[in-house]
Amino acid sequence: MREFRHVVGDKNGLHARPAGLLATVARSFESDIRIKAQGKEADGKRLLSLMSLGARCGTELHFIIEGKDEDVAENALRKHCEEKLNGD
Repeated sequence: MREFRHVVGDKNGLHARPAGLLATVARSFESDIRIKAQGKEADGKRLLSLMSLGARCGTELHFIIEGKDEDVAENALRKHCEEKLNGD
């Protein structure tokens, strides 16, 4: 199991477009990807599940990745968060 945290820096939060892009990255891996925020948990591969987190700018996302490609998935998700969820 791999875990990491990322604080949403995008001023618009985790709205439809960034949530969709995050789900697309997550779906490219076999590992189970769960994301927790504000007492809620989402399936990282499902857009509506991610949007249900209600993550705004400043919200900490806790990623939990389990599976045979978890190392590669963690690296890709970290990179995606740093590039797409940090804001301008």
